[in-house]
Amino acid sequence: MAVAVETNEPQGEADISVRPASEVSWEELQTVFGTRGDAATCQCQRFKIRDRDWSGVPVEARAERLREQTNCGDPDAPATSGLVAFIGDEPVGWCSVEPRTEYPRLMRTRVPWLERDEDKTDAVVWAVTCFVTRVRYRYRGVSRALAVAAVDFARVRGARALEGYPMVVPPGKEITWGELLVGSHSIFADAGFTEVTRPTLRRAVMRIDF
Repeated sequence: MAVAVETNEPQGEADISVRPASEVSWEELQTVFGTRGDAATCQCQRFKIRDRDWSGVPVEARAERLREQTNCGDPDAPATSGLVAFIGDEPVGWCSVEPRTEYPRLMRTRVPWLERDEDKTDAVVWAVTCFVTRVRYRYRGVSRALAVAAVDFARVRGARALEGYPMVVPPGKEITWGELLVGSHSIFADAGFTEVTRPTLRRAVMRIDF
């Protein structure tokens, strides 16, 4: 089913806070992912598992991998794989943000590297690969707040640059929310990212250097 894209101005003001996933509970994170749909099925593992292995990893195993990667409930953990957005005490959104080398499938995907002389193994370049917003909280600026927070999160942890690989959607067009898990062009632009390349008509590489 196609739905309007979260590329317009938020439809309502929201007081959004963002925390590292290690500082929230696993139950709060799973509230964001839900129990059905693309986010629940993927568990933010699409860029973590190579294509040839994807079908052999059940949803339960993907969720367990995510739990280990995020270190939910352990604020003293040395690393976590993403951020969780809240409106008040309600968990409403997620974005993944880690060193680019933590995404094996990204390393093997051809599109992000077209027209670029880029060292894929440079671990101080980080990437934002996924956004999830609970249905009832869409169009309230959740993804934008997460993108802005991801910039500060990566910078503080020593990243030299941060990249994203968003969908490019012409104004007025519609797209499925599953496709938009990588984020929209405007979300990254609003967070200070600059387009580096346009490898396909529907995909851009955007980057911010620190």
